[in-house]
Amino acid sequence: MSTKELFNEAMKLKPKERALLVENLIKSLDQPDKELDEIWADESERRLRAYREGELEGVPMDDIFKES
Repeated sequence: MSTKELFNEAMKLKPKERALLVENLIKSLDQPDKELDEIWADESERRLRAYREGELEGVPMDDIFKES
């Protein structure tokens, strides 16, 4: 079934059913990615260790927002 056909079928649903379908589709896109979470956790630990060991310099928050 093509996307267009699927859409046309979904449009035959009652409004509440379509809303539930949309909600469930959005939830399906917002699933945690364990591999990506591990990569970010490792990176944040690496950066914190580098900061604590003086290998990485911090940037004041005010300076970050000035550049925006």
